[in-house]
Amino acid sequence: MFKDLATAVRLFAAALVIALPIEAAAAPDSFADLVEDVLPSVVNVSSLPPGASLNAEPRALGSGFVVDSRGMIVTNNHVIENAGSNLVVIFGDDRPYRVKVRGTDAETDLAVLEIVDPDRRFNALTFGDSEGMRVGDWVLAIGNPFGLGSSVSAGIVSGQSRDIGAGLYDKFIQTDAAINRGNSGGPLFDRRGRVIGINTVIFSQSGGSVGVGFAVPSELAAPVVGQLIKTGRTTRGYLGAFLDDVDGPTRERLGLKRGAGALVTGIAVSDGPAALAGLQTGDVILRFDDNAISGRRDLTRRIADAPIGEAIPLVVNRGGKRVSLRVTLVTREARMASLSEDSGNVEMAGLKLQTVSADIASRYDLPENIKGVMVTGVANHLTGHSSLQPGDVILEIGWEQAETVETVSERLEKLRDARSGPVKILVRRGDRLFYETLLP
Repeated sequence: MFKDLATAVRLFAAALVIALPIEAAAAPDSFADLVEDVLPSVVNVSSLPPGASLNAEPRALGSGFVVDSRGMIVTNNHVIENAGSNLVVIFGDDRPYRVKVRGTDAETDLAVLEIVDPDRRFNALTFGDSEGMRVGDWVLAIGNPFGLGSSVSAGIVSGQSRDIGAGLYDKFIQTDAAINRGNSGGPLFDRRGRVIGINTVIFSQSGGSVGVGFAVPSELAAPVVGQLIKTGRTTRGYLGAFLDDVDGPTRERLGLKRGAGALVTGIAVSDGPAALAGLQTGDVILRFDDNAISGRRDLTRRIADAPIGEAIPLVVNRGGKRVSLRVTLVTREARMASLSEDSGNVEMAGLKLQTVSADIASRYDLPENIKGVMVTGVANHLTGHSSLQPGDVILEIGWEQAETVETVSERLEKLRDARSGPVKILVRRGDRLFYETLLP
Protein backbone atom coordinates (compact mmCIF):
# COMPACT_ATOMS: atom_id res chain seq x y z
CA MET A 1 0.00 0.00 0.00
CA PHE A 2 2.92 2.32 0.73
CA LYS A 3 5.83 2.73 -1.68
CA ASP A 4 8.37 2.14 1.08
CA LEU A 5 8.69 1.58 4.84
CA ALA A 6 9.97 5.13 5.49
CA THR A 7 6.79 6.65 4.07
CA ALA A 8 4.65 4.41 6.27
CA VAL A 9 6.59 5.36 9.39
CA ARG A 10 6.28 9.10 8.63
CA LEU A 11 2.53 8.84 8.14
CA PHE A 12 2.09 6.79 11.31
CA ALA A 13 4.11 9.34 13.34
CA ALA A 14 2.04 12.20 11.94
CA ALA A 15 -1.15 10.42 12.96
CA LEU A 16 0.16 10.00 16.49
CA VAL A 17 0.93 13.71 16.82
CA ILE A 18 -2.56 14.61 15.66
CA ALA A 19 -4.09 12.17 18.14
CA LEU A 20 -2.15 13.44 21.17
CA PRO A 21 -4.18 15.51 23.66
CA ILE A 22 -3.54 19.24 23.45
CA GLU A 23 -2.34 19.40 27.08
CA ALA A 24 0.43 16.87 26.40
CA ALA A 25 2.14 19.37 24.13
CA ALA A 26 2.00 21.95 26.93
CA ALA A 27 3.95 19.79 29.40
CA PRO A 28 6.89 21.82 30.76
CA ASP A 29 10.38 21.03 29.54
CA SER A 30 11.74 21.95 32.97
CA PHE A 31 10.66 23.28 36.36
CA ALA A 32 14.12 24.76 36.98
CA ASP A 33 13.11 28.43 36.75
CA LEU A 34 10.15 27.91 39.11
CA VAL A 35 12.31 26.02 41.60
CA GLU A 36 14.98 28.72 41.51
CA ASP A 37 12.35 31.33 42.41
CA VAL A 38 10.66 29.53 45.30
CA LEU A 39 13.41 27.39 46.82
CA PRO A 40 14.90 30.17 49.01
CA SER A 41 11.55 30.39 50.85
CA VAL A 42 11.34 26.69 51.80
CA VAL A 43 12.90 25.68 55.14
CA ASN A 44 13.87 22.63 57.13
CA VAL A 45 12.08 22.63 60.51
CA SER A 46 14.35 21.10 63.16
CA SER A 47 14.93 20.95 66.89
CA LEU A 48 18.07 21.35 69.00
CA PRO A 49 18.91 19.62 72.27
CA PRO A 50 17.69 21.58 75.33
CA GLY A 51 20.03 24.49 76.07
CA ALA A 52 22.12 23.90 72.92
CA SER A 53 23.48 26.74 70.78
CA LEU A 54 22.77 27.19 67.08
CA ASN A 55 25.99 25.37 66.31
CA ALA A 56 24.64 22.10 67.73
CA GLU A 57 23.58 19.27 65.44
CA PRO A 58 19.85 19.72 64.71
CA ARG A 59 17.28 16.93 64.49
CA ALA A 60 15.18 17.26 61.34
CA LEU A 61 11.43 17.27 62.00
CA GLY A 62 9.83 18.31 58.74
CA SER A 63 9.43 21.15 56.29
CA GLY A 64 7.95 24.63 56.17
CA PHE A 65 7.84 27.78 54.10
CA VAL A 66 7.89 31.54 54.55
CA VAL A 67 4.47 33.10 54.28
CA ASP A 68 5.25 36.57 55.67
CA SER A 69 8.42 38.58 55.01
CA ARG A 70 8.74 39.38 58.74
CA GLY A 71 9.69 35.75 59.32
CA MET A 72 6.44 33.80 59.68
CA ILE A 73 6.80 30.13 58.74
CA VAL A 74 3.96 27.71 57.98
CA THR A 75 4.31 24.00 58.78
CA ASN A 76 2.18 21.12 60.09
CA ASN A 77 1.12 21.01 63.72
CA HIS A 78 2.16 17.36 63.97
CA VAL A 79 5.71 18.34 62.94
CA ILE A 80 6.28 20.49 66.03
CA GLU A 81 3.68 19.52 68.64
CA ASN A 82 5.98 17.22 70.65
CA ALA A 83 9.31 18.77 69.68
CA GLY A 84 9.87 21.01 72.71
CA SER A 85 10.71 24.70 72.64
CA ASN A 86 14.20 24.67 71.11
CA LEU A 87 13.03 24.90 67.49
CA VAL A 88 14.98 26.22 64.51
CA VAL A 89 14.32 26.65 60.80
CA ILE A 90 17.18 26.16 58.36
CA PHE A 91 17.19 27.86 54.97
CA GLY A 92 18.81 26.48 51.84
CA ASP A 93 22.08 28.27 52.62
CA ASP A 94 22.28 26.19 55.82
CA ARG A 95 21.65 29.24 57.97
CA PRO A 96 19.60 28.42 61.10
CA TYR A 97 17.18 30.77 62.85
CA ARG A 98 15.56 30.20 66.20
CA VAL A 99 11.77 30.23 66.06
CA LYS A 100 8.92 30.25 68.52
CA VAL A 101 5.43 28.90 68.01
CA ARG A 102 3.12 31.71 66.97
CA GLY A 103 0.00 29.55 66.94
CA THR A 104 -1.29 26.07 66.14
CA ASP A 105 -4.51 24.52 64.92
CA ALA A 106 -4.87 20.78 65.50
CA GLU A 107 -8.16 20.69 63.58
CA THR A 108 -6.40 21.40 60.25
CA ASP A 109 -2.94 20.22 61.39
CA LEU A 110 -1.40 23.65 60.74
CA ALA A 111 1.08 25.72 62.71
CA VAL A 112 2.80 29.07 62.30
CA LEU A 113 6.32 29.62 63.59
CA GLU A 114 7.90 33.05 64.08
CA ILE A 115 11.60 33.77 63.67
CA VAL A 116 12.76 35.18 67.01
CA ASP A 117 15.48 37.60 65.87
CA PRO A 118 15.01 38.31 62.17
CA ASP A 119 17.97 40.18 60.71
CA ARG A 120 16.44 40.71 57.27
CA ARG A 121 13.27 40.50 55.27
CA PHE A 122 12.47 37.08 53.90
CA ASN A 123 11.01 36.16 50.53
CA ALA A 124 7.41 35.19 51.24
CA LEU A 125 5.43 32.76 49.13
CA THR A 126 1.81 33.46 48.21
CA PHE A 127 -1.22 31.19 48.38
CA GLY A 128 -2.84 30.26 45.10
CA ASP A 129 -6.29 29.03 44.08
CA SER A 130 -6.60 25.40 45.17
CA GLU A 131 -10.25 25.35 44.10
CA GLY A 132 -9.22 26.21 40.56
CA MET A 133 -6.85 23.23 40.31
CA ARG A 134 -8.12 20.43 38.10
CA VAL A 135 -7.37 16.73 38.28
CA GLY A 136 -4.42 16.27 35.93
CA ASP A 137 -2.83 19.70 36.55
CA TRP A 138 0.92 19.75 37.18
CA VAL A 139 2.11 20.34 40.76
CA LEU A 140 5.52 20.58 42.43
CA ALA A 141 6.41 19.52 45.99
CA ILE A 142 9.47 20.85 47.82
CA GLY A 143 10.62 19.75 51.25
CA ASN A 144 13.12 17.83 53.33
CA PRO A 145 12.35 14.11 53.07
CA PHE A 146 14.41 12.01 55.49
CA GLY A 147 16.31 15.16 56.50
CA LEU A 148 17.61 15.73 52.97
CA GLY A 149 17.31 19.46 52.35
CA SER A 150 15.66 21.13 49.38
CA SER A 151 14.33 18.07 47.56
CA VAL A 152 11.97 18.64 44.65
CA SER A 153 9.41 16.28 43.11
CA ALA A 154 6.82 16.81 40.39
CA GLY A 155 3.48 15.19 39.69
CA ILE A 156 -0.15 15.95 39.04
CA VAL A 157 -3.32 16.54 41.01
CA SER A 158 -4.71 13.01 41.40
CA GLY A 159 -7.92 14.00 43.19
CA GLN A 160 -9.72 16.88 44.86
CA SER A 161 -11.71 17.26 48.09
CA ARG A 162 -10.52 13.94 49.51
CA ASP A 163 -12.02 12.92 52.86
CA ILE A 164 -9.56 10.51 54.52
CA GLY A 165 -11.06 10.54 58.01
CA ALA A 166 -8.40 12.79 59.53
CA GLY A 167 -10.81 15.29 61.06
CA LEU A 168 -13.82 17.56 60.69
CA TYR A 169 -12.36 19.65 57.88
CA ASP A 170 -11.01 16.98 55.52
CA LYS A 171 -10.77 18.39 52.01
CA PHE A 172 -7.36 17.22 50.88
CA ILE A 173 -5.70 17.57 47.50
CA GLN A 174 -4.39 14.17 46.41
CA THR A 175 -1.17 14.12 44.39
CA ASP A 176 1.24 11.57 42.96
CA ALA A 177 4.22 13.90 43.43
CA ALA A 178 6.68 11.98 45.63
CA ILE A 179 6.05 12.90 49.29
CA ASN A 180 7.97 11.11 52.03
CA ARG A 181 8.61 11.45 55.77
CA GLY A 182 10.05 14.90 56.30
CA ASN A 183 8.00 16.52 53.53
CA SER A 184 5.25 17.28 56.06
CA GLY A 185 4.64 21.01 56.27
CA GLY A 186 6.23 21.77 52.94
CA PRO A 187 4.51 23.55 50.05
CA LEU A 188 2.74 22.10 47.04
CA PHE A 189 3.03 24.54 44.12
CA ASP A 190 1.08 25.16 40.96
CA ARG A 191 2.96 25.94 37.74
CA ARG A 192 3.05 29.65 38.58
CA GLY A 193 4.88 29.08 41.87
CA ARG A 194 1.89 29.73 44.11
CA VAL A 195 1.24 27.50 47.14
CA ILE A 196 -1.96 25.57 46.50
CA GLY A 197 -1.44 23.02 49.28
CA ILE A 198 0.56 22.05 52.37
CA ASN A 199 1.89 18.50 52.18
CA THR A 200 0.57 16.63 55.22
CA VAL A 201 -0.23 12.93 54.84
CA ILE A 202 0.88 9.93 52.78
CA PHE A 203 -0.78 6.56 52.37
CA SER A 204 1.94 3.94 52.51
CA GLN A 205 2.51 0.52 54.04
CA SER A 206 6.28 0.91 53.80
CA GLY A 207 6.58 4.49 55.07
CA GLY A 208 7.90 5.66 51.70
CA SER A 209 6.12 7.33 48.82
CA VAL A 210 3.85 5.12 46.72
CA GLY A 211 2.34 8.01 44.79
CA VAL A 212 -0.58 8.71 47.15
CA GLY A 213 0.02 11.92 49.05
CA PHE A 214 -2.35 14.49 50.50
CA ALA A 215 -2.07 18.23 51.01
CA VAL A 216 -4.22 20.69 52.96
CA PRO A 217 -5.64 22.97 50.23
CA SER A 218 -4.81 26.67 50.28
CA GLU A 219 -8.53 27.47 50.35
CA LEU A 220 -8.67 25.91 53.82
CA ALA A 221 -5.15 26.82 54.97
CA ALA A 222 -4.98 30.52 54.05
CA PRO A 223 -7.65 31.82 56.46
CA VAL A 224 -6.34 29.61 59.29
CA VAL A 225 -2.79 30.85 58.74
CA GLY A 226 -4.04 34.42 58.63
CA GLN A 227 -5.76 34.01 62.01
CA LEU A 228 -2.72 32.35 63.57
CA ILE A 229 -0.44 35.17 62.39
CA LYS A 230 -2.83 37.84 63.61
CA THR A 231 -3.94 36.46 66.97
CA GLY A 232 -2.08 33.19 67.54
CA ARG A 233 -5.32 31.18 67.57
CA THR A 234 -8.29 30.28 65.42
CA THR A 235 -11.91 31.31 65.76
CA ARG A 236 -14.60 29.06 64.33
CA GLY A 237 -18.35 29.12 64.41
CA TYR A 238 -20.44 26.76 66.57
CA LEU A 239 -24.01 25.79 65.66
CA GLY A 240 -24.97 23.39 68.45
CA ALA A 241 -26.77 20.80 66.34
CA PHE A 242 -26.08 17.18 65.41
CA LEU A 243 -25.79 16.83 61.65
CA ASP A 244 -25.78 14.00 59.13
CA ASP A 245 -26.01 13.52 55.39
CA VAL A 246 -29.47 13.10 53.90
CA ASP A 247 -30.20 9.45 53.10
CA GLY A 248 -32.21 8.20 50.15
CA PRO A 249 -35.55 7.64 51.90
CA THR A 250 -35.46 11.10 53.53
CA ARG A 251 -34.58 12.69 50.19
CA GLU A 252 -37.51 10.95 48.47
CA ARG A 253 -39.94 11.76 51.26
CA LEU A 254 -39.09 15.46 51.15
CA GLY A 255 -38.71 15.68 47.38
CA LEU A 256 -35.10 16.85 47.57
CA LYS A 257 -32.54 16.79 44.81
CA ARG A 258 -29.81 14.19 45.07
CA GLY A 259 -26.95 15.31 47.35
CA ALA A 260 -28.80 18.32 48.71
CA GLY A 261 -28.65 19.51 52.30
CA ALA A 262 -27.56 18.45 55.77
CA LEU A 263 -30.00 16.68 58.09
CA VAL A 264 -30.44 17.93 61.67
CA THR A 265 -30.59 14.75 63.77
CA GLY A 266 -30.72 16.51 67.13
CA ILE A 267 -30.23 19.77 69.02
CA ALA A 268 -27.17 19.58 71.27
CA VAL A 269 -27.92 22.22 73.90
CA SER A 270 -31.07 24.14 74.73
CA ASP A 271 -29.32 27.51 74.83
CA GLY A 272 -27.15 27.02 71.74
CA PRO A 273 -27.39 28.89 68.42
CA ALA A 274 -29.41 26.14 66.71
CA ALA A 275 -32.03 26.02 69.44
CA LEU A 276 -32.30 29.81 69.64
CA ALA A 277 -32.68 30.03 65.85
CA GLY A 278 -35.62 27.60 65.92
CA LEU A 279 -33.95 24.67 64.20
CA GLN A 280 -35.72 21.37 64.82
CA THR A 281 -34.77 17.71 64.62
CA GLY A 282 -35.67 16.50 61.13
CA ASP A 283 -34.95 19.82 59.42
CA VAL A 284 -32.77 19.63 56.33
CA ILE A 285 -30.53 22.68 55.95
CA LEU A 286 -30.53 23.54 52.25
CA ARG A 287 -28.82 26.94 52.29
CA PHE A 288 -26.44 28.61 54.75
CA ASP A 289 -25.52 32.27 54.30
CA ASP A 290 -26.95 32.13 50.75
CA ASN A 291 -24.79 29.12 49.82
CA ALA A 292 -26.32 25.82 48.69
CA ILE A 293 -25.34 22.96 51.03
CA SER A 294 -24.29 19.65 49.50
CA GLY A 295 -23.91 17.66 52.72
CA ARG A 296 -22.84 17.51 56.36
CA ARG A 297 -19.15 18.20 55.80
CA ASP A 298 -19.88 21.09 53.46
CA LEU A 299 -22.06 22.70 56.13
CA THR A 300 -19.50 21.98 58.89
CA ARG A 301 -16.78 23.83 56.96
CA ARG A 302 -19.04 26.77 56.18
CA ILE A 303 -20.04 27.08 59.84
CA ALA A 304 -16.38 27.06 60.83
CA ASP A 305 -15.58 29.95 58.48
CA ALA A 306 -18.73 31.99 59.14
CA PRO A 307 -18.66 35.27 61.10
CA ILE A 308 -19.36 35.14 64.83
CA GLY A 309 -22.15 37.21 66.32
CA GLU A 310 -23.89 38.05 63.05
CA ALA A 311 -27.35 36.87 62.02
CA ILE A 312 -26.84 34.39 59.17
CA PRO A 313 -29.76 33.37 56.94
CA LEU A 314 -30.73 29.70 56.74
CA VAL A 315 -33.16 27.92 54.46
CA VAL A 316 -34.43 24.56 55.69
CA ASN A 317 -36.83 21.94 54.43
CA ARG A 318 -39.25 21.13 57.24
CA GLY A 319 -41.72 18.39 56.38
CA GLY A 320 -41.60 19.26 52.69
CA LYS A 321 -41.94 23.01 53.15
CA ARG A 322 -39.17 25.60 52.87
CA VAL A 323 -38.65 27.66 56.01
CA SER A 324 -36.35 30.67 56.38
CA LEU A 325 -34.48 31.19 59.67
CA ARG A 326 -31.59 33.27 60.98
CA VAL A 327 -28.86 31.91 63.24
CA THR A 328 -26.21 33.74 65.27
CA LEU A 329 -23.14 31.57 65.79
CA VAL A 330 -20.90 31.59 68.85
CA THR A 331 -17.21 30.68 69.06
CA ARG A 332 -16.52 26.95 68.87
CA GLU A 333 -13.15 27.28 70.59
CA ALA A 334 -14.81 28.87 73.62
CA ARG A 335 -17.17 25.89 73.88
CA MET A 336 -14.30 23.43 73.55
CA ALA A 337 -11.99 25.24 75.96
CA SER A 338 -14.20 24.27 78.86
CA LEU A 339 -13.72 20.58 78.01
CA SER A 340 -10.29 20.27 79.66
CA GLU A 341 -11.48 22.30 82.67
CA ASP A 342 -14.65 20.29 83.23
CA SER A 343 -14.96 18.58 86.60
CA GLY A 344 -15.88 15.39 84.77
CA ASN A 345 -12.25 14.78 83.76
CA VAL A 346 -10.60 11.73 85.33
CA GLU A 347 -6.91 10.86 84.99
CA MET A 348 -5.90 7.22 84.50
CA ALA A 349 -3.26 5.25 82.60
CA GLY A 350 -1.55 8.49 81.61
CA LEU A 351 -4.72 9.85 80.02
CA LYS A 352 -7.22 12.49 80.99
CA LEU A 353 -10.65 11.11 80.13
CA GLN A 354 -14.23 12.32 80.16
CA THR A 355 -17.54 10.60 79.45
CA VAL A 356 -18.93 11.74 76.11
CA SER A 357 -21.99 13.87 76.81
CA ALA A 358 -24.41 15.40 74.30
CA ASP A 359 -22.56 18.72 74.55
CA ILE A 360 -19.17 17.11 73.91
CA ALA A 361 -20.57 15.11 71.00
CA SER A 362 -21.84 18.32 69.44
CA ARG A 363 -18.54 20.16 69.86
CA TYR A 364 -16.68 17.37 68.12
CA ASP A 365 -19.31 16.58 65.48
CA LEU A 366 -19.90 13.05 66.82
CA PRO A 367 -23.07 10.99 66.43
CA GLU A 368 -25.54 12.02 69.13
CA ASN A 369 -26.00 8.45 70.38
CA ILE A 370 -22.29 7.63 70.64
CA LYS A 371 -21.13 5.97 73.87
CA GLY A 372 -17.51 6.19 74.94
CA VAL A 373 -14.93 8.28 76.75
CA MET A 374 -13.06 11.17 75.19
CA VAL A 375 -9.34 11.75 75.59
CA THR A 376 -8.90 15.34 76.80
CA GLY A 377 -5.23 15.11 77.71
CA VAL A 378 -2.19 12.87 77.18
CA ALA A 379 0.70 12.65 79.66
CA ASN A 380 4.15 13.60 78.35
CA HIS A 381 5.53 10.09 78.86
CA LEU A 382 2.94 8.70 76.44
CA THR A 383 3.32 11.16 73.58
CA GLY A 384 6.23 9.37 71.98
CA HIS A 385 4.76 5.88 72.39
CA SER A 386 1.06 6.31 71.62
CA SER A 387 -0.88 7.88 68.77
CA LEU A 388 -3.70 8.94 71.11
CA GLN A 389 -4.47 12.63 71.16
CA PRO A 390 -7.09 14.97 72.64
CA GLY A 391 -10.40 14.58 70.82
CA ASP A 392 -10.06 10.80 70.34
CA VAL A 393 -12.98 8.73 71.61
CA ILE A 394 -12.25 5.35 73.19
CA LEU A 395 -15.12 2.99 72.35
CA GLU A 396 -13.80 -0.32 73.70
CA ILE A 397 -11.14 -1.50 76.14
CA GLY A 398 -10.12 -5.16 75.97
CA TRP A 399 -13.12 -5.94 73.73
CA GLU A 400 -15.59 -4.48 76.24
CA GLN A 401 -17.55 -1.28 75.66
CA ALA A 402 -16.17 1.85 77.31
CA GLU A 403 -19.40 3.68 78.15
CA THR A 404 -18.29 6.00 80.97
CA VAL A 405 -15.13 6.97 82.83
CA GLU A 406 -16.42 4.91 85.76
CA THR A 407 -16.69 1.70 83.71
CA VAL A 408 -13.29 2.40 82.13
CA SER A 409 -11.71 2.90 85.55
CA GLU A 410 -13.16 -0.40 86.80
CA ARG A 411 -12.00 -2.22 83.66
CA LEU A 412 -8.45 -0.86 83.91
CA GLU A 413 -8.27 -1.74 87.60
CA LYS A 414 -9.22 -5.35 86.87
CA LEU A 415 -6.65 -5.54 84.09
CA ARG A 416 -3.95 -4.15 86.37
CA ASP A 417 -4.81 -6.66 89.09
CA ALA A 418 -4.62 -9.46 86.53
CA ARG A 419 -1.26 -8.13 85.30
CA SER A 420 -2.64 -8.33 81.78
CA GLY A 421 0.01 -6.17 80.15
CA PRO A 422 -0.88 -3.93 77.17
CA VAL A 423 -4.54 -4.09 76.16
CA LYS A 424 -6.22 -3.37 72.84
CA ILE A 425 -8.51 -0.35 72.68
CA LEU A 426 -10.84 0.71 69.87
CA VAL A 427 -10.56 4.40 69.06
CA ARG A 428 -12.62 6.75 66.93
CA ARG A 429 -10.95 9.81 65.39
CA GLY A 430 -13.25 11.79 63.14
CA ASP A 431 -14.82 9.20 60.84
CA ARG A 432 -11.95 6.74 61.25
CA LEU A 433 -11.77 3.70 63.56
CA PHE A 434 -8.47 2.14 64.60
CA TYR A 435 -6.94 -0.01 67.33
CA GLU A 436 -4.25 1.18 69.74
CA THR A 437 -2.62 -0.46 72.76
CA LEU A 438 -2.75 0.94 76.26
CA LEU A 439 -0.88 -0.11 79.38
CA PRO A 440 -3.42 -0.20 82.26
